[in-house]
Amino acid sequence: MVKRRLALSLGLCLLGLSPGHVAAQETPLKIGVLTDITGPFASIVGENSVEAARMAVEDAGGTVAGRRVEVVAADHQNKADIGANIARRWFDTENVEVIVDVPVSSVALAVQAVAREKKKVVLFSSGLTDRLSNEDCAPYSVQWMLDTNVLARGTVRSILDGGGDTWFFMTADYAFGHSMEKISRDMIAANGGKFLGSVRNPLNTPDMSSFLLQAQASKAKIIGVANVGQDFRNIVIGAADFGLIASGQRLASMIVYDSDIISLGLDKARGLYLTTAFYWDLDDATRAFSERFFKRRGAMPNMIQASIYSSITHYLAAAKATGSFEPDKVLPQMRATPVNDFFAKNGKLRPDGLMQHDTFLMEVKAPSESKSKWDILKLVRRIPGDVGYAPLADSKCPTLAK
Repeated sequence: MVKRRLALSLGLCLLGLSPGHVAAQETPLKIGVLTDITGPFASIVGENSVEAARMAVEDAGGTVAGRRVEVVAADHQNKADIGANIARRWFDTENVEVIVDVPVSSVALAVQAVAREKKKVVLFSSGLTDRLSNEDCAPYSVQWMLDTNVLARGTVRSILDGGGDTWFFMTADYAFGHSMEKISRDMIAANGGKFLGSVRNPLNTPDMSSFLLQAQASKAKIIGVANVGQDFRNIVIGAADFGLIASGQRLASMIVYDSDIISLGLDKARGLYLTTAFYWDLDDATRAFSERFFKRRGAMPNMIQASIYSSITHYLAAAKATGSFEPDKVLPQMRATPVNDFFAKNGKLRPDGLMQHDTFLMEVKAPSESKSKWDILKLVRRIPGDVGYAPLADSKCPTLAK
């Protein structure tokens, strides 16, 4: 047995390969999709996010820089400690080189801390808190889709430009809602609009009637909705039932997904403004990807799935170009290469970790305008990246000072 091992080692050396080099080539590189598979956000991310990752790997050929690439997935159960433990295990013992998706801000921040410690790559799509690219930024992490700042800036600035100059906010009474309202309020004031007031509802408020009556009484042209999930849906349903939309007031959501609109129905959601990074029916390229995805999952992709595919594709292309998966080689290549694909136009990776790209102000269609279940949005205007994203000079990312 010893002679056989020596003979094998000698043969490999004669071929210019070390046993360790061969082992590295045989060890697959893994991309970990860390997501919500069984919880309240599973319909937005979950298995659809995993499928988008698989598509990206397949389209890259399955092997990059001499390594076979595999996709693995785990459910973080929307708990920061579970997400951090999975990330640590993946990085330490399971050959995961990059983590993608990561919904829920607290989980994203916990995973970011592990990745910073381990010097590993994270490509966030559904992790939206702007802390990821500000005070908690990390040198090997990228927010690929967008962040809370972009959602607020894009929606508010675009609606102001279109004449929506008076605002009243219905705000979730926790950190997400407060942050979105503050960003929006500052944007309204800086661009000549008027902020007429706000109300703050607790999480999981079943009856929004008193809050809606205050919004209606404000006579604001635009009712900003800084809520998500069922609270968001309750506000939209109530606004239709109380006649806010019929009277000429318009709702502007800071974040909404296709599944929210389909769940509500166009009769309730019609006229709602929202900012998105992607819509399946924008152009030929978005339709081509979306139809492929639909055949595999029976649903059109949302902006998260499109972002995951785009981020992995760009990452693997950088690995191929450099012949390496070392973060210190891959990340500079990713930053040096512009992003122009079906997901991102005029995209670039900034030093603070944001992938800046164009976004879109959309309006929910009326039932009479829709031709199918998934035909739900129409384009109001494209938002250039340098308008939708805060200037790099405003970033609080500490690595920028080095």
